[in-house]
Amino acid sequence: MSATLGALLQQLEPNWTITILESLGDVALESSNPWNNAGTGHSALCELNYTPEKADGTIDITQAVKVNEQFQVTRQFWSFLVSEGMLPEPDRFINPVPHMSFVWGAENVDYLRRRYEALKDHPLFQGMEFSDEASVIRRWAPVLIPGRRKDEPIAATRITAGTDVDFGSLTHLLIDGLVRSGATLKLEHRVTSLKKKRDGLWHLGIRHDVGGTPLELTARFVFVGAGGAALHLLQKSGIKEIRGYGGFPISGQWLRTDDPAVVGQHRAKVYGKAAVGSPPMSVPHLDTRVVDGKASLLFGPYAGFSPKFLKTGSWFDLFRSIRLHNIGTLIGAGLTNLSLVGYLVGELLASRGKKQRALQEFFPKAQRDDWRLEVAGQRVQVMKRDAQGKPVIQFGTEVVASADGSIAGLLGASPGASTAVPIMLDVLAKCFPDRIDAWKPEITRMIPSYGTQLSSNKTTAKKTLTATAKELELAV
Repeated sequence: MSATLGALLQQLEPNWTITILESLGDVALESSNPWNNAGTGHSALCELNYTPEKADGTIDITQAVKVNEQFQVTRQFWSFLVSEGMLPEPDRFINPVPHMSFVWGAENVDYLRRRYEALKDHPLFQGMEFSDEASVIRRWAPVLIPGRRKDEPIAATRITAGTDVDFGSLTHLLIDGLVRSGATLKLEHRVTSLKKKRDGLWHLGIRHDVGGTPLELTARFVFVGAGGAALHLLQKSGIKEIRGYGGFPISGQWLRTDDPAVVGQHRAKVYGKAAVGSPPMSVPHLDTRVVDGKASLLFGPYAGFSPKFLKTGSWFDLFRSIRLHNIGTLIGAGLTNLSLVGYLVGELLASRGKKQRALQEFFPKAQRDDWRLEVAGQRVQVMKRDAQGKPVIQFGTEVVASADGSIAGLLGASPGASTAVPIMLDVLAKCFPDRIDAWKPEITRMIPSYGTQLSSNKTTAKKTLTATAKELELAV
């Protein structure tokens, strides 16, 4: 998110000074690291939680269309950067990998068929295929079928235009470009204080983690894109807009294999249907990952609990985030989300055998010895009060900005960093309202659909998807 905002600002205001502060020894070691996320480049092609079933049996595609629309904005920006030579060969960060949804059981098959009917003619979901025949599904994803009962109802959808995104590589490439164009990157520098001065400028107290050398910076605008640590930093800033916000940390695990004999059997991202009552984060998926040109397979996620807000964080992170103004939110949100608590307890108690059986529901002949368990990224779900004052846990992102727009930060777990560009465009509009109109021609040059909806125009949508696919060397 921070790298994306920096890249946008450097295009819009090339004379501005940008300083990037990173507490670790390199960038993209937390949630952007490719082994800490699914790399799906979420576009709602296969994620069934974006298409819930209404009480009357119809499928609500509103959220799926919104997420896909966001991804198309991001693709346009990446395409612009590639065409201008500001990003290198696209396969350094994005690769074509089909996206599939796969279900079993008569009710789930019926649901998937109705979902397909609701999406197949939509401008952003062109090319979606459906099948309930084992022979067809085996051709699409061979490992899903062998070992499965022949009388078991199954169904799948597939879109070959899906992608796998290495957000770690993309982050490095974006920041490398920023530094080449004059930005300053300070690694192993930790922000210890954030105070707004009377002249409206922000005073940042910083400590070098190597040797403890102090540093001070003054900034007109601050963006806090620190993942789980963003809540703490925004609390340190003292802005009233952060009052009432809390965070609930959730850790994750994957089963991973790099065995070429296993990896070579599967080339797709296959998402299933979460169990009834499970939270959105529990949606199981079997993913092809392409990192540094090499393919691997991941299966999961398996959720867990840690009070840390980052993998490299402190065991006291959760406790340090508690304030008088958010304790009611934390307690209330927990009491109204007991199903999530129950899910986490179940995941914590799950044995390796249970995890293996979950994998075998997708890949019946998966062998335990071929897979190893790895810890994924740490997520901090937003806890806040909704418009009616009710404490809730929000499964998504939240941009929190001061009233004067001089500081903004991103909280929560996003539906994929593929939405970084539209979210950062929102930050620009919120924090620079006096400049956004003047920036519009340049934003439109980078993102032709800016200010419009591709989903409302089939011809424009097709033209845009085709153009970005060509520039990024993807399937159409």
